[in-house]
Amino acid sequence: MNAGLTPLWISIRTSLLATFITFFIGIGSAYLVANYQGKWKGLIDSLFTLPLVLPPTVLGFFLLLLFGKNGPMGKVLSLMDKSIIFTWSATVIAATVVAFPMMYRSARSAFEQIDINLISAAKTLGLSNWKIFYKIAVPLAWPGIIGGLVLSFARALGEFGATLMIAGNIPGKTQTMPLAIFFEVQAMDYKGAMLWVMTIVAISVVMILILNKWSDKQQEIVGKRG
Repeated sequence: MNAGLTPLWISIRTSLLATFITFFIGIGSAYLVANYQGKWKGLIDSLFTLPLVLPPTVLGFFLLLLFGKNGPMGKVLSLMDKSIIFTWSATVIAATVVAFPMMYRSARSAFEQIDINLISAAKTLGLSNWKIFYKIAVPLAWPGIIGGLVLSFARALGEFGATLMIAGNIPGKTQTMPLAIFFEVQAMDYKGAMLWVMTIVAISVVMILILNKWSDKQQEIVGKRG
């Protein structure tokens, strides 16, 4: 592999895996919160949304406390003679944490827009909660879920602060494109920084175009059914 392209491959791999993880965790969390009517709903929703509003460096600090040598997860990993800090796995964790709210909020909004009468009818017919989830709720919320996927991937691709805190900037190992941009600027290599900036912009534009094209097709399908 071309060493000069390593930040690109690291970013793509990290973003894809983070988005994959976020897809399942985000949808599950969103569905549970959307259907939960207890007094703790506001608090739970706030905690799931918190990574969206906190500065990435603050998230990175919390992750460092959690997975560091003296942190609860760090101690568990040390018993297995393993460490997460300053590894590629740390870049995935950081990207997943910052991308999660995008998937969660988009999916939750989509689930909350589902006609409650459809769910009630499914329960009347004897469908289990699991079947209602994957046969009715997920298909109906699919447009919102797809939007959340695209936003999650874009957020993971642009993650910087939390990654730097727990994964560092190790060329060929944890150096993603945002990190490469920062350190290229630090080294006064504006040409190299611009190359990575344009790469991220190009990827983001392609993702937005794909999402818009898919949304247009969905609207056409809905219009024909109507």
